Parts: sequence; structure tokens; C-alpha cells
Amino acid sequence: MLEGFKMRPEQLAKFDELVPQLCGAAEHFRQLSSASDFVGVISAADVQILVQESGWTPTQLAVCLVNFAQLYAVVPVSDYHVGAVAIGASGAFYYGANYEFDGAALSFTLHAEQSAVSNAWMGGELWITTLAISAPPCGYCRQFLYELNKADQLLIALPQQTPQLLTSYLPDPFGPGDLKMPARLLQPQENGLSHGVPPLPYGQTLFNHADVSYAQYTKSYAAVAVATSDWVSFGRLAENAAYNPSLSPLEMALSQLALANRQVTDIVSVALVQADGPGSQVSATEAALACVAPHIQLQVYPAS
Repeated sequence: MLEGFKMRPEQLAKFDELVPQLCGAAEHFRQLSSASDFVGVISAADVQILVQESGWTPTQLAVCLVNFAQLYAVVPVSDYHVGAVAIGASGAFYYGANYEFDGAALSFTLHAEQSAVSNAWMGGELWITTLAISAPPCGYCRQFLYELNKADQLLIALPQQTPQLLTSYLPDPFGPGDLKMPARLLQPQENGLSHGVPPLPYGQTLFNHADVSYAQYTKSYAAVAVATSDWVSFGRLAENAAYNPSLSPLEMALSQLALANRQVTDIVSVALVQADGPGSQVSATEAALACVAPHIQLQVYPAS
């Protein structure tokens, strides 16, 4: 059993079933995945080792690892596991998995593609070169992905297919440029927040995440911290030109929590930092939190 891989027995059994597919890279990959601090991120250096040991290209490796990313899915509604692996500009790999909220509207669902993008963004990537997934992205995700920095160069990699540009899946796209917005998701953001650091052990970090959040449509810069007894996961607001595919900071933080192998039952506190604006995250965060951790009261801290 993998010490760092804190999942249900059936998920561990699936992991052991999948590992032999990596052939010569299996042992190194097993060691990476079993690390207690593994959060669904494989460094560029480790990717190169896995590529050399497997004999595959980085894209072929990423497509294979989609099956492992699926193991992090939280799907109490559909029981339909979706995984994605983003290849960052640095060469690092970032897992993503879908996340559902039992008892909430389906619109709260986080898609695997969004999860992988979030993981890469939190990892400091400035753009994603390739996104490996098991099936073509749905229309919702195509719109979300078009918000990304260098979206017109993003490749979608599917099993046994030649990678295709995102734009081949999204003819006549609508994006930030149509609204005369200069920034793109994953580009560095400095929103100029200077007041409102929460009086929490991780308050400055949470405030910093709000200050680099992507909210060029409402200016309601926001971030969430989800804390357990031994871990804090953060999430940033990521708005979208089409509005509806916008990603809430709580969804991102919970996705990060799942990738860190922590459970919602482990949550001890949740805090939201938000700048004043027309896009308040308070009610949506409270509603989603009531579904996953009803014993937790949201702490809200205004920023400016």
C-alpha cells in the first residue's frame, strides 16, 4: 500500500492495476505517487525521467497518466470519473479531476479540465502547452479553456489521436479580446490589493492569492483557504468572458484538497478574502460549503 496515497481501498487497487502500463517507468512513478506531499504535480525533471524510462513522448505519457488523475475524482452524483493532465510551459505535469457537490445545483460541478488548469496556475505556470484528456472537452470546458494565456496554441491530446488545437474544437470563439480585455488566465496578475490581510496563520498567503486572482470583469478579487489539521489548500477566483464557466475559489480550493489526498470530513475551517464588487462569492461559497462541510461556518474578510 502507498503510504502517501490516502485513498479508498478500491482506488488503491485500481492504482496497482494501472501501474504496469508504465513499463520501465513504473517504479519511479510509484515512488513519486507515494510521497506524502504529492499533490498531483510531477516536476519537469521527473517527467524527463519517466519519459526516458518509458520510451514515450511527454504527450504520450500525459495521455497515459489521465487514468491516474481520474483516481482523484469526487463524484457523489454521477459516479463518472474524469481525469486530465496539463503540460505546463515548464514541462511539468499537473493532474486534474472532476469534483461534484452532493445536494447542490449541477452548475457547481468542477470539470477535470478546470481542475488541471487550476493546478497548473497554482503551480506558477504562465501557459499550458498541451491538455491530455480521455475524451474531447465539452462545450463548457472549451469556453473555459479559451480564456487561457496562449489559448490559440493549446493542444488537446486524446488517446490514439494526433493532438489538435483547442480552436479546432471551438470555431468562431468568443473570449476576452471580444470584450477588449487585455489579460488572460495564467498571465501574472497584480490587482493592487493593500488592505485586508486576515488574522490567520496563513492570512498573508490567502491575501496574496486574492491579489493575483483573475477577475478582470467584476474586479471582485477573491481567494479561499480550506484548512484541515495538517494542510491548507487555497483557491483563486477565475472569471470567464462568457461568465458562466467562471471558476469559484472554493471549487479550486476543494480540488486542491482532493489532489492532496485530504477529505472534506477533515476540514476544520474555511476563509474567504474578497474585494468589494458586483461579483460577490459569499452566497455561492456558503451554499456549496453547506453541502460538503455543513459543520463549518465561512469566515469572510473584506479586502481593498
